[in-house]
Amino acid sequence: MSAHGFLLAAYAPGSSLIHRAPLWLKFLLVVGCGMASFLIADWAVSFAVLALLCGLFLLSGAGPARLIRAVRPVLPVLLAIGLFQWWQLGAPTAARIVLNVLICVVAASILTATTPVQKLLDGVASLARPFRRFGADPERFALTIAIMLRSIPFVAGAYSDVRDSARARGLERNPRALVLPVIITTVAFARQTGEALAARGLGEPEDPED
Repeated sequence: MSAHGFLLAAYAPGSSLIHRAPLWLKFLLVVGCGMASFLIADWAVSFAVLALLCGLFLLSGAGPARLIRAVRPVLPVLLAIGLFQWWQLGAPTAARIVLNVLICVVAASILTATTPVQKLLDGVASLARPFRRFGADPERFALTIAIMLRSIPFVAGAYSDVRDSARARGLERNPRALVLPVIITTVAFARQTGEALAARGLGEPEDPED
C-alpha cells in the first residue's frame, strides 16, 4: 500500500515558537478561524487572514511543500464550489467562500504540523474529560480519533491503488472494478484493526461490577 496524505499537514518536528505554543492556544486558533469563516463578509479580509495563517505555517519551519500537500486535495472541490457561487452570487462572494474554507484548512494544518499526534490525542482526551460525568469515556474518544486519523489515509490510498490498477487493465470506467476491491480491502483493514484492539484489551466496555 503506497503512502497517501489526507488534507491536513503531517507533524514536522521543530522548535519554533509555534511548536512551543500551548496546545490550548492552537485549539483556540482553529476554533477562532472556524468561527471567523462564518463572520467575515469581505473577501479582502479573508485573503489577509489566509495570508497571515500561511505566514505562520511557514514560520513554523514546516515548509511550503508541506502546506501545498495539505491544501491540494481540497482544491478541486473548492474550484467547483467557487465556480458555482460565482455563477449564482458573483465573484466577490465566491472568493470569500473559497478563502474562508482555506482559512480553516490552513489553521488546522498549523495545529497538526506543529503538534505530535500523541500530544494532540492527549489534548482531545483532556477536552473530553469534563463530559465523563455524562458517561463519556475520554480515552475511548481519543482512541476513536486515532483510529480515524490512521484509517482515512489508508482508505484513500486503497482507492488510489485500485484506480491505478484498474487503469492499467483498461477498467477505469468499470464501477465494480473500482469499488469492490476498495470495500474488500477496507473491511479487511477494519477486521485487522478490531482484532489488534481486542488482543490488547482496548475498546472493550468496562465491567461495572469490577
